[in-house]
Amino acid sequence: MKNYLQKILQGQAINYEAFLKKLPDSQRRRHRELFATEKVGANRWQVTILDEAAFAELHRQAASPVSRVDAAKKGDSHRHGTDVSFLLVYHHALTGNRPDSVVITGDSVDIGFRPAPRVLVVENERNFYYYRQMLAFAGDCLGQTVDLTNSDVVLGGGNRITGTADLNWLTSYDEVLCAFDYDAGGLQMFSSVRSALGDRACYLQPADWQPWLSRFRKTPDSTERFTKALSLAEDLEFVSLAQAFRATGKFMEQEMILDE
Repeated sequence: MKNYLQKILQGQAINYEAFLKKLPDSQRRRHRELFATEKVGANRWQVTILDEAAFAELHRQAASPVSRVDAAKKGDSHRHGTDVSFLLVYHHALTGNRPDSVVITGDSVDIGFRPAPRVLVVENERNFYYYRQMLAFAGDCLGQTVDLTNSDVVLGGGNRITGTADLNWLTSYDEVLCAFDYDAGGLQMFSSVRSALGDRACYLQPADWQPWLSRFRKTPDSTERFTKALSLAEDLEFVSLAQAFRATGKFMEQEMILDE
């Protein structure tokens, strides 16, 4: 909502229907009292502010919260990332299948092991549990040995690994291997990781996607999601993955890596 409000202030045309979806229910119901609109193009409206006081209140609500508590006071704690994070990790010093943990609180990290030079971040819990197979997959992708002697394995837990505290901790590794789904969500997550970590971030994928095409079985939720995945793959210069998307019209979930 903040971006829309800023554009209105600057006199820029916006997608008004999309803007309305961002408004709190109370303001959405009376939007005609708050704004006057003039359509100036496809999905573009010029917006005039009719109620300056109400607009100022919207601007206050849209301001970036300074903490999780502040965000909760504004009605949505998820608008601010938590400064406390718990990560599950497999590492070389473990003797069983129970993972260790890392506790990150702001700039403080409570860790009971010596990190390896490299870390493999696995998006979902099932693949994380079968970390040995994921390490073997990583080795096949890179053409080198990848195991617990040179790599830790971290549970990414969906997109939580893209939180500021987690990304800051990941900077302690020389190389960050990302095992995410091969879809728009996974590519977006990797884009966020690469923005923070630069070239040390690597999106795991086979050198040749042809033998894997039969495992692309997830139908995209919408044409928009498919188009976004294609665009992200091309922007990231993952040409062969983009070709796999086009060849199959589908995505591949990382559970298919475990399918023998």
